[in-house]
Amino acid sequence: MLNAPRLSIRHGRLIDPASGHDAVADIHLAEGRVLAIGAAPSGFQPDRTLDARGQVVCPGFVDLCARVREPGLEQKATIASEGRAAAASGVTTLCCPPDTRPVIDNPAVARLIHQISKRHGLTRVLPIGAMTVGLEGQSITEMAALKLAGCPALGQADRPIRDTQVQRRALEYAATFGLPVFLLPLDPELSAGGCAHEGIVGTRLGLPGIPEAAETVAVARDLALAEQTGARIHFRGLSTARGVEMLAEARARGVRASGDVALHQLFLSEHDLEHFDANCHLVPPLRTPADRDALRDALAEGVLTAVCSDHQPHDPDAKLGPFPETAPGLSGLETVLPLALRLVADGVLDLMGMIERLTVGPAAILERDLGRLAPGAAADLCVFDPEAVWTPSPDTWISQGRNTPFMGRELRGRVSWTLLGGRIVFER
Repeated sequence: MLNAPRLSIRHGRLIDPASGHDAVADIHLAEGRVLAIGAAPSGFQPDRTLDARGQVVCPGFVDLCARVREPGLEQKATIASEGRAAAASGVTTLCCPPDTRPVIDNPAVARLIHQISKRHGLTRVLPIGAMTVGLEGQSITEMAALKLAGCPALGQADRPIRDTQVQRRALEYAATFGLPVFLLPLDPELSAGGCAHEGIVGTRLGLPGIPEAAETVAVARDLALAEQTGARIHFRGLSTARGVEMLAEARARGVRASGDVALHQLFLSEHDLEHFDANCHLVPPLRTPADRDALRDALAEGVLTAVCSDHQPHDPDAKLGPFPETAPGLSGLETVLPLALRLVADGVLDLMGMIERLTVGPAAILERDLGRLAPGAAADLCVFDPEAVWTPSPDTWISQGRNTPFMGRELRGRVSWTLLGGRIVFER
């Protein structure tokens, strides 16, 4: 971006997982790109210098699943409102699932989302194209046209294809065009009507259950189809120990499959439903503490190569009423950094590994040259204070959706600056 200022960020702890760099160093930016790391080039005069002493400087975060609700559901959120939340959270690239209204099943909708996000200029929004027309699971979309319109991947949001033959044909076409496919591992028949994990807590509370098999049956089917078709699949939001075991086994055999986990699944469990907090009504549901620990292990071992927010902002009315009747999902962008840092504090990952799962890990799944700080790379950066303590409140929450179970809880880690293409899009 030619209108980006010339910037120097000095004295920060520069962490770049792509190169393995972890040291206190200056970084210099010009024309929207990384110009140099360390000493400034001869004659370089920055328009502004940021003092990052005591802070971490890393690539901007890449979020594989964050709903912006626009077009069609602006009463819940907009690209502008969630762009502000993303920028305040260090997220410079986010993937928008195709369940907008209208659905992202044609190039016009994909281009509209690109145009709106570029106009606001707060975060890079990548629309995920629908695999089937209207997400109805019947007719395959024009995948080549969606790719040309800027869709880096295809998916069905939370509406899996029921017909296995249609699923197979969709994966074959996606493989033809070199498009990865994002799949929510959830069997629609086994999960129908459920709102909680089928276990001791949900049963005691009288909540309709979603069994572990709803995930494992879907994982088994999709791994078999990926092996048959040669398609590259990505499981979006695994939630069970057995699900990640099956992924690890398939990867060891050479199946082109990857997986991520929503950050809240690494901290919450079915026991958080005890008080019927509708902000804990999620799909996939919160599972057992054993599942949660297995997800942490899979992240540490590299079976899961990315974490994401699974951001789903809702208007207040959507979370009112009896628990099973409320809309599933939580507002997750603004807790990405503090929850990720808690994984470091808990010894699940070191700081380098945590940043890798937020940057170059998800970028590799998208096959996009993002999430790195080498000279010449796009100047998407996050500067954060790992020791800053804060408490989310309705007055300070930026997303239009305030549906988070972490409201009022003390968190550690806060973004100071976010840069997109060398421009400061957030400054605390």
